[in-house]
Amino acid sequence: MDRKVRAQRLRHRLKRESYETRVSGIERRRLSVFRSDKHISAQIIDDNAGTGETLVSASTQDKGLQSKVKGKKGMEAAELVGAELAARAKKAGVKDVFFDRSGFRYHGRIKALADAARKGGLNF
Repeated sequence: MDRKVRAQRLRHRLKRESYETRVSGIERRRLSVFRSDKHISAQIIDDNAGTGETLVSASTQDKGLQSKVKGKKGMEAAELVGAELAARAKKAGVKDVFFDRSGFRYHGRIKALADAARKGGLNF
């Protein structure tokens, strides 16, 4: 099955859950992850306003992270990105998120990023 089809199905479910939690008074943002062969990036998006505005982002290509990521590959780099994203989210006042893995399987670098973000204080 195509990754984009899985991503659409996952986002549909997340939007439904997002609406249900908004009705109950809890506001949660979407933590979206993208993985390429060399890099990984994550961003926290506010879908509640309807604009899809990016609140916080982190990537292995960020200027601030490039020096930390240099020489590290794969899961180590993903852990650094997850920890940095959690720190930036804490500064922005974001605590509760939905995890949007964008159709990627939950293992390897995706799992490492998610675990590091949880350890950094994000709740999902």
